[in-house]
Amino acid sequence: MATETSGARKTASARATIKEGAGRIRINGIPLEIYTPELARLKLMEPLTLAGERVSKVDISVRTRGGGVIGQAEAARTAVSRALIEFFKDQELEKIYKDYDRTLLVNDVRKKLPKKPGGKGARKKKQKSYR
Repeated sequence: MATETSGARKTASARATIKEGAGRIRINGIPLEIYTPELARLKLMEPLTLAGERVSKVDISVRTRGGGVIGQAEAARTAVSRALIEFFKDQELEKIYKDYDRTLLVNDVRKKLPKKPGGKGARKKKQKSYR
């Protein structure tokens, strides 16, 4: 039986599907072992490392969309963490994740501030000189 969960970060969203298998993890069809950049791969491996041996009994497929590479990686790690907890129904694993990093289970809802008039970005303004 497959379990499906989701995660989000900035404008990126991810959906993870988990089922019994041989420990294969794919992100957008790419095996985790060759997923680039390396920083995104390491972020995605955090929940798997914390889960330990349980990961070798399941196959995880993650679909991500929107945002950038790191935003997608953070959304995917949230989705994977939630999927593992839901699949194994393990409260101990949930506690391990919460103690390590709360964003493994809770979406990071912070968004980029919109640009405002009078400057190049959300906060930057054209300087005024009074001389």
